[in-house]
Amino acid sequence: MHGSPTLNAPEAPFDAPWQAQLFALTVALNEAEHITWTEWTAAFGPRVQMVGPEAYWDAWAQTLVCMLQDLEIAQASDIAELAARWKSAARATPHGMPIFLQEQAGWSARH
Repeated sequence: MHGSPTLNAPEAPFDAPWQAQLFALTVALNEAEHITWTEWTAAFGPRVQMVGPEAYWDAWAQTLVCMLQDLEIAQASDIAELAARWKSAARATPHGMPIFLQEQAGWSARH
């Protein structure tokens, strides 16, 4: 192998489905020209270096949340509310079953 990687990415790309979905969301934001890979690496690199490889995907998620807020694609309160809804749905779902979010009163079509 020539050279050394700049990030200590995990050997297996995804340990859980949410990681693959997070990656796909980031790629979709890039393809929709909301973010560039240069912007992404500038934001993600320092964050992942602070936490280390054991928190690679958590750093990825935190970076994406910050970028969504900075770009005004999503507000912090919207992200927190949606995360809480997913956690609640996950707790209410039997192990091994798909998790579904139910429509929520007051959750507008823009979400």
